[in-house]
Amino acid sequence: MDKLKMQSPNLVDANIAKIAELFPNCVTEAKDENGMLRRVVDFDQLRQELSANLVEGPRERYTLSWPGKNEAILTANAPIAKTLRPCEEESVDFENTKNLYIEGDNLDVLKLLQETYLNTVGMIYIDQPYNTGNDFIYEDDFAEDTDSFLIRSNQKDDSGNRLVANTEANGRFHSVWLTMMYPRLKLARNILRDDGIIFISIDDKEAHNLRKLCDEVFGAGNFIAQITREAIKGGSQSKDIRRVHDYVLCYAKDKTEVIFSGFEKEEIELDLEDENGKYKKGRELNKWGAGSRRADAPGMWFPVPGPTGEDVYPIRNDGSEGRWRLGKIKMLEIVNKGDVIFEKREDGSYIVYEKLRGTKPGVKQLISIFKDNPGWPPKFPHLWPLENPPPDGCF
Repeated sequence: MDKLKMQSPNLVDANIAKIAELFPNCVTEAKDENGMLRRVVDFDQLRQELSANLVEGPRERYTLSWPGKNEAILTANAPIAKTLRPCEEESVDFENTKNLYIEGDNLDVLKLLQETYLNTVGMIYIDQPYNTGNDFIYEDDFAEDTDSFLIRSNQKDDSGNRLVANTEANGRFHSVWLTMMYPRLKLARNILRDDGIIFISIDDKEAHNLRKLCDEVFGAGNFIAQITREAIKGGSQSKDIRRVHDYVLCYAKDKTEVIFSGFEKEEIELDLEDENGKYKKGRELNKWGAGSRRADAPGMWFPVPGPTGEDVYPIRNDGSEGRWRLGKIKMLEIVNKGDVIFEKREDGSYIVYEKLRGTKPGVKQLISIFKDNPGWPPKFPHLWPLENPPPDGCF
C-alpha cells in the first residue's frame, strides 16, 4: 500500500527549480532567517537577464564570496584550549624517532602547530573530501560541547573528527564545503616556509572553487599547476563520459622562492663504443605517433647525409613520408658529428637513432599530466631525502 504524503509540495522550491532551468546563473545559495542554507534567486541578476538595458544594482567587483565566509575567517582565527599529548605505548622508538604522526581533528591540529611549526614546513599534501555527496565533511562549531554535538549530529569518524554529510538530499552545497576548506588552507599556509608548496587532491565537482579559494589564500601569482592524474582504478561511472582522472592542485607560498628540480633520470649504461667514445642507442629521430606525418609539419621533412652519402629522409614504418623530431640545424649537427645510427630497412630506407653519450643522468622536467599510476605523492628530491623511512613515531 502506498504511503500518503502528509505534506504539500514546496511551491517556492519548485519555482526556483524552473527558474534554474532557464537561467542557471540566477540561482545561488544563501542563509535563511534560521541560518540554514537554501537555494535562492538572485533577483538583480534575473532582472538583468530579462532587460534589454543595463539594470542598476549592487556595485560589481571581482570577488569570491559565499554564505559562511565570515564564519570561516572567524573559525581560522579563533583560539582553542587544547594540547598535543604523546602516546608512547603506540610509538616505535619514541625517544629517538625523528618522525611525528598526529591523530585528531585536522583543524585543531593545524591550530596547535601554528607556533611550533610556523614557516618551517617544506611540503603539505591534502586529500580532503571531494564533496561528491557520498563523503563527509568536517563541521567546525566551537560554541557547543562534544556531548551536545553528538546528540545533534551523531557523526564522528574513527579519530573523533566532527563530521556531517553534505549529500544530494540537502543540496550538496558548495558553501558548506568552502566554509570547511577555508580555515584549513589559511592555517596550512602559515606553517609553510617561504619555499614551501602545497598539493591538494580534488575532482571536477569542486576544482573550480578550489582554484578560486587558493587564489585568495595563497595569491593567484603563486599558482604552480593543476596536475591531471589518471585514476588508480577504473574511474567513476557516468551517464555521459566516464571520468578516469582527478586533479592535484599545486600552489607555492612564494613562487619566486621555489625551484622544481624534477625527477632524476636513471643513469645511462653506455654499452657501445665508436671512435668518439662510449654511447648507448637512443630513440628514433623519426617522429612517431600523433603528428608524425610530413603533412603535419612540412618543414621537418628534409634530407640528411646517409652512411654512404645518399640523402636520407624521415620515412615512417609503413613506408609513408614522415618528419624528423629535431630541426634541420640540430639534425645536421649530430649527423656530421657521428652521433646517429643508421639502420637499413628491407625496402632500402633508413631508421635513424640518436647516440646517447655521457654518464650524467640529468633531470626530467615534471609535466602537468601524471600517467600510469606513478604513485602519490611523487618524489621531489629538493623537498625531502628519498632515503628517509616512513613515519614510525606517533603523537
